[in-house]
This record gives sequence, structure tokens and C-alpha cells, in this order.
Amino acid sequence: MILAPRLLAAVGVLIAASSWCASAQTQADKKLLARGEYILKISGCSHCHTAENGVQLAGGRALVTPFGTFYTPNITSHKSAGIGAWSADDFQRALHHGVSPNGNDYYPAFPYTSYTRMLEADVRALQAYILSLPASEQPNRDHELAWFVDWRTAAWAWKWLFFSPGELPPQPAQSAQWNRGAYIAEALAHCGECHTPRNLFGAMQTELAYAGNSHGPEDELVPNITSHKGTGIGDWSRASLREFLQFGELPNGEYAVGSMDPVIEGIRHLTPADRDALIDYLLALPPIENRISR
Repeated sequence: MILAPRLLAAVGVLIAASSWCASAQTQADKKLLARGEYILKISGCSHCHTAENGVQLAGGRALVTPFGTFYTPNITSHKSAGIGAWSADDFQRALHHGVSPNGNDYYPAFPYTSYTRMLEADVRALQAYILSLPASEQPNRDHELAWFVDWRTAAWAWKWLFFSPGELPPQPAQSAQWNRGAYIAEALAHCGECHTPRNLFGAMQTELAYAGNSHGPEDELVPNITSHKGTGIGDWSRASLREFLQFGELPNGEYAVGSMDPVIEGIRHLTPADRDALIDYLLALPPIENRISR
């Protein structure tokens, strides 16, 4: 009889502790998914992996390049058609090393060359969010490539020549805000993938980083966004850059079009702090005189 109240108290404590742990886990899961959603939007995953009027992340979008047409794969949570059966290590290996779960090397049309710089925690959050979204059984479409790259050994050789994996290291001489901006530009938003010219093998010419590309996505002219005052964005005000990154409005009152339009749809979700960090990084880029034309 004496033990009964104590036993009831102990049971009550256990129930309360269990409820607290469940609540804490729920909050942690919500925080992880919110972080993953943020990363997905900034990284442009939905645009590339969603065909026009298609199911989100079900693939099928055509990426036209000088080497042929790549069709983006289904990355929904479907177990066989998508990436629902991938382990956390499979997903990280794809983004950090450009290797599929079955060991095949990915073509660099998939920008693992930038995603390799992502923090492991961000990679985990991104996968968790993608796997929380609806699955689609839409099958993948084969690429239509030139004969000289239509074999996976070409992807392996390209990586051996031009790819260096690894997370983006912070620069101690720079501010925390600059480093955050560098991470957004170099890893998440992968700005250099479009704004940097490429050599004959499709590798970015890093000595001309962000200096523009005369043959960008869909063969568009992609502008110089270095701090050069004549051919880049060096004469843009911070206010102009904020307007552009949030609404796509250029200093002359016109708006971004073409492949930049969906990019704006993603990066407009940047928090004010992250937007300012990205602006800091862009305005600090070395000025390169390179007027884009044909």
C-alpha cells in the first residue's frame, strides 16, 4: 500500500519523460525538414528535376549542352523509380563525389562539382526533406548524347581530369558573413556553374570565375557578375542587388528572363541575413573585364 503512490509517481514521471522526448524529437524533425526545404529552394533542385507541367522532382527536364541532351532523373521518394531506397551514404556520395549507388560516375550536367562543397548536415537535411515529399513512379529517360561521351568511362575520365571533391573550407581572413555568402554562391546556389565560361571539355575556367558565359543554359548569354564596374556588377548598389535577388529586377527596371527566372524563384527565399551575405561575397569578387557577346 505504501509503494502504490510511489509506483504511480514513477509511472507518471516515465510518461512525462516519454512525452517530452517524443515532443523534442518532433521538433527536431520539423527543424530538419525546414532546413532541407530551404536548401532545396536555394539549390534549384525542383527546377532542374521537374519537367514543364510535370510532377515535382519526377525528372524529365531536358538539359541541352554541346555534348548532347541530358534528361534529369526522378529524385522523388519512390523506392524504385526515384531515390526512396537510397541510404544516407548513397545520397551523400552522389552529391559529394558524383557517384551513383551502383558505382557509376555521373556526368557533370549534374552539378556535383559544386554540391561537393555542401556541409554534410545540409546534405542530410536535403535528403530528409525530399523523402518527405510525394513519390512518383515516372520512369527516367535515356540521355541523347554525342558518341564520344555516350559511355560512362567518359564521365570517369572527366572527373579524373577536372573534379576535386571536398566541402568548402572557411577562409579565416574573411568575415563570417563573407564566408556564409561564399558557401551560398559556391555550394548551394552553385552560381559559378552558369556564370563561369567553360573549356572545350565542359570544365569551368576557374581563372574566369563568375566572368560570364557566352554559351550558358539553352545556349543563352550569361552575364558577368564579378565586381568589374564596366562589364560586371561593380557599379550596382546593395539596394539594387537586394531587389534583383528577391524580385529579379535589374537596375534599369527590367526583369530577369530565361534560365535566370527560375533561379530567382529559388533564391528569393533567402533570409535577409543570407541575402546580405551573398551580396557581400559577390561585391568582393575580383573584377574581371569580360563583356559577354557573340
